[in-house]
Amino acid sequence: MKNVYFNHDGNVDDLVSLLLLLRMPEVNLTGVSVIDADGYLNPAVAASRKIIDIFGKNKNLTVAASNSRAINQFPTAWRLSSFAFNAFPMLNEFGSQPKTQLASKPAHLDLIEKVHNNSEKTTLVMTGPLTDLARALEVDPTITAKIDKLFWMGGTMNNQGNVFEPEKDGTAEWNAYWDALAVKTVFASKIAIQMVGLESTDQVPLNDEFRQHLATNRRYPMVDLIGQGYALVFSYEANSVYYLWDVLTTICSVYQDVVTTKEVQGAVITTGSGEGRTFETPTGRPLTLVTNVDGQRFYKIMDQLMMQM
Repeated sequence: MKNVYFNHDGNVDDLVSLLLLLRMPEVNLTGVSVIDADGYLNPAVAASRKIIDIFGKNKNLTVAASNSRAINQFPTAWRLSSFAFNAFPMLNEFGSQPKTQLASKPAHLDLIEKVHNNSEKTTLVMTGPLTDLARALEVDPTITAKIDKLFWMGGTMNNQGNVFEPEKDGTAEWNAYWDALAVKTVFASKIAIQMVGLESTDQVPLNDEFRQHLATNRRYPMVDLIGQGYALVFSYEANSVYYLWDVLTTICSVYQDVVTTKEVQGAVITTGSGEGRTFETPTGRPLTLVTNVDGQRFYKIMDQLMMQM
């Protein structure tokens, strides 16, 4: 069984990832933490605790709230889904106060504690900015010896980003742009990294067919909750498509045969119009980049996990 520590930033795809991790028989979920990025911290933490109440089996699992702050914060409109998700009737049927406990330490210190508390190595799954890991490394660099691998949803290696802010050139991805210095810190470490960039997910869109599939199978409680969650999510840019970035990162952290990868060397820009841009360079650090996805197998695994009763 694989030890997994999950750090996310509270939007719908992050919370769906948590649901799936709780259902994976191969996973020992050792810790969960939330950073104040693509969702608002308080409702995202509360929703995470309620999800664990209903779908979790580890009664000792806690949720840590990050006290990390953005260099560049996500757009407000993108972050509001965390409030709606936390208010879903399924999560509040037995009251709005979760039973799953809030961790006593902030996320970066909780990560250190959970990694050291296990004799075996821990896999990190991070579907938001890398700030909590960067801070953890600054406090205790010895954790690198206890981390098996980092699976990160962030960055892009084709210069086609999703940050369209004034004086920025559009080459950065938001999780990297939120705190590019943290990316630089993590890239400077010896942790093995598998990166799921924006270009990695073309085969796993959130399209009408998949939405209907969720609706048709809503008799399964987890499918019903996920379907409601994705009803909140639509593309923010005209003529664009929302892809299952975070869920792909989560699934391929355990089911590696879902993706094809290649080895690259990468770095990050921390200032100027390209702030947050990740790019390939012969002098960069080794990265495993996801290049292709077996979409049929991906959705099959989702179904197997979601449709457990």
